[in-house]
Parts: sequence; structure tokens; C-alpha cells
Amino acid sequence: MAAFGTLFMPEMAVARFSDGGWSQPEIVASNSISLHPGAHVLHYASTCFEGLKAFRHDDGSIHLFRMDRNVARMQQSSELLSLPAFEAPMLEQMITDIVRRFAAEVPAPPGSMYIRPTHIGTEAAIGKAAAPTASSLLYVLLSPVGDYFAGGAKPLRLLLEENGARCAAHMGMVKSGGNYASALQPILKARASVQADQVLFCPGGDVQETGAANFLLIDGNEIITKALDTSFLHGVTRDSILTLARDLGMTVSERELSVDELLERAAKPGAEAALSGTAAVLTPVGTLIRGNTEHQVGSGEAGPVTMKLRQALNAIQWGKAEDKHGWLRKV
Repeated sequence: MAAFGTLFMPEMAVARFSDGGWSQPEIVASNSISLHPGAHVLHYASTCFEGLKAFRHDDGSIHLFRMDRNVARMQQSSELLSLPAFEAPMLEQMITDIVRRFAAEVPAPPGSMYIRPTHIGTEAAIGKAAAPTASSLLYVLLSPVGDYFAGGAKPLRLLLEENGARCAAHMGMVKSGGNYASALQPILKARASVQADQVLFCPGGDVQETGAANFLLIDGNEIITKALDTSFLHGVTRDSILTLARDLGMTVSERELSVDELLERAAKPGAEAALSGTAAVLTPVGTLIRGNTEHQVGSGEAGPVTMKLRQALNAIQWGKAEDKHGWLRKV
């Protein structure tokens, strides 16, 4: 299997906004798009995207996981970036149509079909630094992916960044490329300086998220994560994991978490920490790095609660367990 996200299906679903309205969605080749060099997206970053998956069940049927939540978040991102608004049924149909077209290419578990809806501003207008684009392109790419844990669930090393933030506080809940770009340099520096896998952004000591995933602390029967606000991404996987934790009788605390409290709790025997996201589902964290000091999380290995929650979510996605919350939609 090619590296995650580098193999694409030969066609994609597209719709265009111009003159105040949307075109009829269509299926076109996915090898290129045509953009004017002055396109709004290239100069003023009018772009947002989503990431969701389709799964193959034992009977051969294909199921989309929580598509409604991803579509709603993309509508929110588009609104906050002043991109043209679209109706949810249009994007849902685009996703369904392109997945159905390539249903035979959806890998069996533990693989899946990664789905990347993208919305970009296309108006050629370099004088619009303080004005929204009048035209846009909405498209849906498909990328078959394998098991993110093919090499084993190796616990991650996170550098705690207490001075800088991942992105502007009011933009955190927008899934925009600019947020990922702003986090890249701190991540690269952390890898070079302390061999960290990721940076956990904690501006002013407030534990938020990493460059590409939400953060969860597990202390006994309690799972702790930052309460939703505009400063970080409202992850669909995060919400799914918290729901399953409640189903298992765990106490879910969505609240402020300081770096000091994090390190104190993480040092306890049996403590666990993890990152949640579409790609890796739930990735264990084994080490937290503050300054020049390394702090082991619990045993430093993947903990049983982390793996139990990850397996519980996978079981629903793969059709091995009952979908009590109505998260799956058959294609």
C-alpha cells in the first residue's frame, strides 16, 4: 500500500459556484483542476476541507461513518471563511455518488476509503485581501488507505508548547489548510530538537490540541479533554470516542486542563494519554516533553483503555458491533 493519502481514485465529484448559484455536481477526472494564478485561494487562503471514511463490511456493503457531522463542520468552516454557502444534501450526494462509483475499491478492514471534500475560492482577484471570493470550487477526492498502525501502535512523544498556539484563537474550529501550515514549523523544530512526534499546543498553560489531532487524558475511569470552544478543532472522532467512553460507564470531563495538572495526572501508575483523529482513530501517547524534561505517561506504553476504546470504535465502523448511535450510512 502506498503512503497514507498518496493514492487517489481516477475520478472525483465537483460542483462550482458562480453568479450566485451552484452548478449541478458532476464526476470528472481527478488528475488536475484549472485555476487562474490570481485565484483567491492562492493569495488569501480561502480553503477548507474535511476527512472522513467509508468502510467495507463482511457482506460486501459499504458504509460511510458520520458523514452528516463532517458535512455540517464543512458548512461551518465555509461560513467562517466567507466561502459560498452550500446545502448539506448537495455535498452528501456528491460524497455518496463518488464512493458508490468506486465501491469495489474500498479496502477490507483494517483498510478503508479516505474521503477528502475540499472547498476553495476561485475568483481571480488579488485586490480582495479584505473581501470574500465570488466564485468557488467544491470537490471530493477518494484515497484508499491501509492500517495506520501497520507498524504497531507505537506510543508518541509530544512536546508541550506553552508559548505559541497552533493557530489564531478564533480560527481553531475551522478546518482550514492555513491552520496546519502554521503548526508545521513548530512540529519540525520539535522533531529535530527533542525527537518529538508532535507538538501539543498549550498556550498559557492551557492544554489544547496537537497540529493535527485532539488530545485525551485517561486517569482511571475518567477521560479528560478540553471543553469545546473556538480555539481548537471539534473532532468527529473525539466526539465518537467520548460517546463510547460514556457507554462503557466512564466519567467524561470536558473542561480546562492545565499543563501542571496534566503532568501530575500523567505520572500516576495506569495513566494513559492519546490523540484522536480520522486517520489514526486513537493513537497512544507515551511521553510528554516540557522544556528539557521528559515525563513518562503511565507505563509509557499503549494503555488498555486506549486500545479498548479504539477497538470499540473500529468494531462499529467495520460492522462487527451494533451501531447504537446511528453513525453508519449505507452507500
